[in-house]
Amino acid sequence: MRTKFYTYLSVVLLLLLSVGYTQAQDVQVAGTVYDETGSALPGVTILVKGTTKGTTTDIDGKYSISGPASGVLVFSFIGYTPLEESIGNRSTINVNLNPDLSDLEEIVVVGYGTVKKSQLTGAISSVGSKEIQELPITDARQALQGRAAGVDVTQPGSKPGSAPQVRIRGRRSFNASNEPLYVIDGIPIVGGMNDLNPNDITSMEVLKDASATAIYGSRGSNGVVLITTKRGNKGKTVVSFDSYAGVNKQLGRVEVFDGEGFAEYKRESRRAGEGYPEGPATPEADAKIFEPVELESIAMGRSTDYVDGLTRTGAIQNYQLGVSGGSDKTTFFVSANYFKDKGVIINQDYTRYSFRANIDHEITKKIKFGTSTFITYSERNGENFNPIGGAMAENPLGKPYDDEGNLIFLPTSDGLRTNPFAEVVPGAQVDLEKVYRIFNSIFLNYEIIPGLKYNLVFGPDIQIERYGRFTGSQTNARRGGAPTGSVSEEFAFNYTLENILTYNKTLKEAHNFNFTALQSIQRDNKEYTNVSTLGIPAESQLYHNLGAASQITGAGTGLVQWSLMSFMGRLNYSYKDKYLITGTVRADGSSKFGENNKYGIFPSVAVGWNITNEEFMKNSSTVDQLKLRVSYGEIGNQAINPYQTQALLGRTSYAYDNTPAYGYLPATIGNPDLRWESSATFNAGLDFALWKSRIFGSLEYYITTTSDLLAPQPLPNSTGFGGFTTNIGETQNRGIELTLSTLNIEKGDFTWSSDIIFTRNREEILSLPNGDDISAGRFIGQPLTVFYDLKKIGIWQTEDKDLAATFGDKPGEIRIEDVNGDNKINADDRQFLGSAVPDFAMGFTNRFNYKGFDFSFFLYGRFGSLMRSEFHTGNNSLAGRYNNLDIDYWTPNNPTNDFPRPNVNQESAKYASSMQYFEGTFIKVRNINFGYNFAPEAAKKIGMSSLRIFTSIQQPFIFAEYRSKYKGIDPEVYTDGEQGVGAGATNANVSPAVTSYTFGINAKF
Repeated sequence: MRTKFYTYLSVVLLLLLSVGYTQAQDVQVAGTVYDETGSALPGVTILVKGTTKGTTTDIDGKYSISGPASGVLVFSFIGYTPLEESIGNRSTINVNLNPDLSDLEEIVVVGYGTVKKSQLTGAISSVGSKEIQELPITDARQALQGRAAGVDVTQPGSKPGSAPQVRIRGRRSFNASNEPLYVIDGIPIVGGMNDLNPNDITSMEVLKDASATAIYGSRGSNGVVLITTKRGNKGKTVVSFDSYAGVNKQLGRVEVFDGEGFAEYKRESRRAGEGYPEGPATPEADAKIFEPVELESIAMGRSTDYVDGLTRTGAIQNYQLGVSGGSDKTTFFVSANYFKDKGVIINQDYTRYSFRANIDHEITKKIKFGTSTFITYSERNGENFNPIGGAMAENPLGKPYDDEGNLIFLPTSDGLRTNPFAEVVPGAQVDLEKVYRIFNSIFLNYEIIPGLKYNLVFGPDIQIERYGRFTGSQTNARRGGAPTGSVSEEFAFNYTLENILTYNKTLKEAHNFNFTALQSIQRDNKEYTNVSTLGIPAESQLYHNLGAASQITGAGTGLVQWSLMSFMGRLNYSYKDKYLITGTVRADGSSKFGENNKYGIFPSVAVGWNITNEEFMKNSSTVDQLKLRVSYGEIGNQAINPYQTQALLGRTSYAYDNTPAYGYLPATIGNPDLRWESSATFNAGLDFALWKSRIFGSLEYYITTTSDLLAPQPLPNSTGFGGFTTNIGETQNRGIELTLSTLNIEKGDFTWSSDIIFTRNREEILSLPNGDDISAGRFIGQPLTVFYDLKKIGIWQTEDKDLAATFGDKPGEIRIEDVNGDNKINADDRQFLGSAVPDFAMGFTNRFNYKGFDFSFFLYGRFGSLMRSEFHTGNNSLAGRYNNLDIDYWTPNNPTNDFPRPNVNQESAKYASSMQYFEGTFIKVRNINFGYNFAPEAAKKIGMSSLRIFTSIQQPFIFAEYRSKYKGIDPEVYTDGEQGVGAGATNANVSPAVTSYTFGINAKF
């Protein structure tokens, strides 16, 4: 019995030990980690909770780890919310990580380095690859519109290849550039941004306050945009293919009279001039004012829409092939891209071919080498060609083609107006720009001792531009005269060479020091050549044989050089990640200034307080982050043309004993005392995140005062000089910015998040050397540019005949506000009407995700600005000769207050300039995007690791009074004059707004 008992006891103990051993036995778990779109996520950290055991996902997002069945796996990745999964008896655990919208530990690129977002002391806005790739854009700067607080981006019209205008926290300077500095992979660029392929960009950081931009000194005086391109990762080689294609269609147009409307408009202009009887039209009266072709069109009901004949359905297409990967020592990213935008106006298009190679190699454990190279070639047709303005003026009662279908060069007998269709006959007008560019960023990094690194960066930039222009005989510009041709070529070689020393040190796990020292030199060389001719013998030669022309009308060559030498030191200090201090000093020496003021020294300091790291905030269940930032600094501006400090000679011609001769005379006055324009900025910011980062963002207040403005100073004509460049006046910008992100719903597979951007900036001229400068349009207390003109308050009505007569006016003419009450309208009655600077601008993005589906839409608006519509002066003469805007004009039977009565006895309406000002407020639906991410299993069945298909609509709606009431096209205008368009103005050189419909795919193999 005792033996049997011990036998049973032994069996029970063995079973208990077996169970205990089984429970202690680790379970092998494998799986794949995906992001919110279903794409594999490499580099994710997986830890067994409560232990140090862990692993990371490979390039395909796969992992393998062992742990106890009772254990918990913790998945974490920068920018994503950590996720916990119990192991249990599972051998496969696949997870999807959702973005951590607050990104408190996100690494942000700053000048000459990176920093955790929680340790930032400067004002910086970020735009990631997701926002960039949501839009089918030509230029990466377009992605900043409405996505970065404090950044005003304007893109009037749809002309292919046209560059957006970017202003960060307003304008500071009258004459020096207000364009920000663009830095690509650490190298500041001098040429345009059009050449950069947006698909290659990982992120764009916008540095706004003096603390953030001071490290770039004078080059960062108008803000800095840091652009980081994609690089390779260690692991399996990944091939990606991204593409979209679609069509562009006009979103409205500026309407002019059709044949019937033009006929009545012409009659009314004669009635006002007493050349046509009052009352209904009659054939007898028509015969006296219309020519035979017009009478024929009236009888037939024929009307020609010339604008419609010059437009088409445009197209946009983009194809990108990328390859990335790497080993333990070498990583690479290579891409090739083809992009084409065919505009809605005939003869306008833009094509770009680009290639990129980013390579990083670890020579030894202490020495690393890398390069970022992009090569582009682009062609742009129609930069300076737009036939729409002429087409709008053409008489719709003319006959553009004969009965055999041949083009009639003069549709009517008006010799100043030719057939607009002749402008787009192949070879009649050629306007072609070709650009070749090679841009490099080459670095060598050496770790001298732990924490101390030396970085050598060299960035050569080569750009070749060739612009050809040909205008044939049968065009409106030549009207049967000899054809003209011209060629201009430009070769630019710019380089930046920088020596950077960085040192990181942490003491007692509390005091963290980061020091950066820089020595930099930038050199810009530009050579140009231009030749223009008249009388090309064979039009088929275009501009390719200018030597055969009968006359050379112009020829020139030139060389422009400037250089910049810089020294900089920056110290970052933090104590327990609570208290942050950044101090920067930079000295810049520019060849653009004379010996007396060659160098400028620009300091800045910023402090930050991470309030949530204090003991009294650590247990807060509401506040996840609360950080206060304050900064102050000074930055210089040297963005003027070289040689302003020197007295230059110009050539003159004269007769010497009846023989033509040439000589030279002083052409400009040099100013050796020309000095740096300087901007001092105070910035206060608050970063916050609430309720487990369901709401987070930042609030900024800033004030920037700019003095010693670089601007031309007029001189009396008796001096023989128009003026000279000097330092005058003072301006100020004040504003607030709000960036707000919210996670509205997160329930099961459904999420809804929103991003709101609010920007309000006030720019003001504080002082001028001689008070208000009316001739230059500069007024103390007003923005840098304003509309200063007579104010239209209506149209004189019949019952106001006697009162109108006291002003020298009559019913049907524009009624102007008599500001000083002297019963006279003259220059003294001009007043401030407004400015193109908006009261505020907003961007609003909403994103929805449900399982594999994603949907987003983006709204952008500018509010409280005034615009100038040159259509309402240039195409609104109301003289009855050329076609006119289809407006509601005054007649005795139509007593409107909108527009005056047509009158044949005028070149243009009296006080015509007062008709061109309109409310510039608008709201645009910029983008609607809908996509589907295939499940990884489905993608693998067709040989892909991930696949997304999407469709999008760009700018389907524009809500604006200028469009709805006054039949305008697009109220979005440049704040400064650019590309032939004045500040705050839109004209016929601006292509109509378009709506784009695209379909695309994102695939990885």
